[in-house]
Amino acid sequence: MQYTNLGRTGLSISRLCLGTMNFSWTTEKVDAFAVMDAAHDKGINFFDTANRYGRPKPGVTESLIGEWFAQGGGRREKTVLATKLYGAMGDWPNEGKLSALNIRRALDASLQRLQTDHVDLYQFHHIDRDTPWDEIWQAMEVAVQQGKILYAGSSNFAGWHIAKAQGEARARNYTGLVSEQSIYNLIERTIEMEVLPAAMDFGLGVIPWSPLHGGLLGGVLKKQNKGHRRLEGRAAKTLEQLRPQIEQYEAFCVEIGHEPGDVALAWLLHQPAVTAPIIGPRTAEQLDSAERAVELTLDAATLTRLGEIFPGYKTAPEHYAW
Repeated sequence: MQYTNLGRTGLSISRLCLGTMNFSWTTEKVDAFAVMDAAHDKGINFFDTANRYGRPKPGVTESLIGEWFAQGGGRREKTVLATKLYGAMGDWPNEGKLSALNIRRALDASLQRLQTDHVDLYQFHHIDRDTPWDEIWQAMEVAVQQGKILYAGSSNFAGWHIAKAQGEARARNYTGLVSEQSIYNLIERTIEMEVLPAAMDFGLGVIPWSPLHGGLLGGVLKKQNKGHRRLEGRAAKTLEQLRPQIEQYEAFCVEIGHEPGDVALAWLLHQPAVTAPIIGPRTAEQLDSAERAVELTLDAATLTRLGEIFPGYKTAPEHYAW
């Protein structure tokens, strides 16, 4: 496994981040434990979760991870743990968003479920337009002083949200955000316009989610032809809209001799500011493909061709103005 620093910090993390959203949904406890153990075996030390993840109720995924930590064997010590807050955890007021009260309560509840005394990266799952940044940062500073969190990150922020958050943090002589978690892949490249430039300027590591765009970049046509994959609803509609591009993409992957999923992950790892794409394997065996992608080097001609199949964005304002 390869490692890099998370943004401008000294924190060393693996180039792949283990996403846990599937745990308790499509991946039951025994398989989830096997996935996490396999991730450590492959050198993946960066795990991401959220307080809202879980079935039949929010919080189950964090509890499952906490049970895995409780087995010992250095599991917690070897893990750079990231979780998130924002979504409501109940129907009562102040059970969601980023008020100082909810930050305190949500963090304590996550720590209890995760069976740990601190979270390494505590992320805002969405921008809170109702809570001022001086309140948010004061609550986070208290949590740092208490030893309950080490770093703060954002998720699904716009570029100007990052700029405002960092400006407010700088005024308080506080570190502010060190990462941004956003949807980013060959198909969905909108963050190249403003979020990526903001992250690069402020020294944030970018953690892409949905790196295979719901499986559409993972060889979906090949799997359909073999009867291994059947899409329905929105995914099927998106596939039909993008079929010409995906056909070109899969044919190009055959031409260069690599699996589509490997190429999609490798492409992300070649992009500026990208620290670690989030992978969400349902079984331990599915980690093998992701591991191959880390070692895959794409030359300039390959990157150019991928950009022709799935065009990206120039930095704003040059994308739409001179």
